[in-house]
Amino acid sequence: MSTFDNATADRPIGLTAPSGIDRAAHHRLDEAWLSAAWSHPTTRVFVVSGGQVLIDDTADGGTEIVMTPAFEAPVTETHRYFLGTDEDGVSYFALQKDSLPGRMDQPARPAGLREAGLLLGPRDAGLMVHAVALENWQRLHRFCSRCGERTVIAAAGHIRRCPACGAEHYPRTDPAVIMLVTDDQDRALLGRQVHWPEGRFSTLAGFVEPGESIEQSVAREVFEEAGVTVGEVEYIASQPWPFPSSLMLGFMARATSSEINVDGEEIEEARWFSREDLKAAFESGEILPPYGISIAARLIELWYGKPLPKPGSVG
Repeated sequence: MSTFDNATADRPIGLTAPSGIDRAAHHRLDEAWLSAAWSHPTTRVFVVSGGQVLIDDTADGGTEIVMTPAFEAPVTETHRYFLGTDEDGVSYFALQKDSLPGRMDQPARPAGLREAGLLLGPRDAGLMVHAVALENWQRLHRFCSRCGERTVIAAAGHIRRCPACGAEHYPRTDPAVIMLVTDDQDRALLGRQVHWPEGRFSTLAGFVEPGESIEQSVAREVFEEAGVTVGEVEYIASQPWPFPSSLMLGFMARATSSEINVDGEEIEEARWFSREDLKAAFESGEILPPYGISIAARLIELWYGKPLPKPGSVG
């Protein structure tokens, strides 16, 4: 949940709203329970493939993941992931497949999290984040890092076990920091990554390195990318970010220097913006805002004091 205390407080961070799903981890090793849950008529199943699921528009104007009862689901014995249960006792499973099932006679369409995360309700967004994260990990960690033997899936998709050396491997989550830096004039530092389109600016971000605190990571990343030193660092909120396996930790940071010297490798351009500068740049279309699903937009709004202007808008 957002900790914002100004006019953006009612705008939730993408992928963080309570989903209403109990992950029920105590059932993951209970094969009898899992088998019964899979066979239950109320159980709902969806396919995840390459980070995408099928979504469809509903009659009331919403969007949902396309789910089926278990008996209509594609066949798979190994890549079946238990995601949890809702308050009505409905169980949810994701199936990892090489491709999404064809639905040529219906308007359902494939979508990744960057699109679907903005459209789905909290339940389906939470289920999709969980499923995509597991699929990413499963695809990339099929062999034991200790002995090299192929591992087998256990715990309803949440463990891989090595039959040769007995090692157990768990889904990895890489901590990453994302921060809005402000200076003594209360200007915000925004940067443009090398591979972004012209005009796309956002907060700085980077991964936490081994043996490093998150505060040290914030200071190092800002200095490496923009040449700016920071002092005080304040934690704001976090966001799951399975692209492929990160947890974004959001911060506000106070700069102790203002001269910018970008690294040219990750960040091509960085600028200090006053609120008036940013408002004018957004409204003119000179600057494009961060992608809507990212916590970056909420960090900027926390400083800006209200929702960001849309490109081309006036007021």
